[in-house]
Amino acid sequence: MSALTTEQAATRLGISPNRIRVLIREGRLPAKEFGKVYMIEEADLKHVENRKPGRPPQKPAKAATKKGGKK
Repeated sequence: MSALTTEQAATRLGISPNRIRVLIREGRLPAKEFGKVYMIEEADLKHVENRKPGRPPQKPAKAATKKGGKK
């Protein structure tokens, strides 16, 4: 397997190198750190590449109920 730098990974995904570093810090993109350089395996990058953009859907909130109100 070959590894990519943050810049190469960013180019591949069409996002900024800073966003790649954020994904690494959040633990959403595995990477190995060599000094000040992160290296990302292509297989790990493909996993992120196949994810849908945006936040995952949340369960709808339950409607608030009024208890003890006057009639």
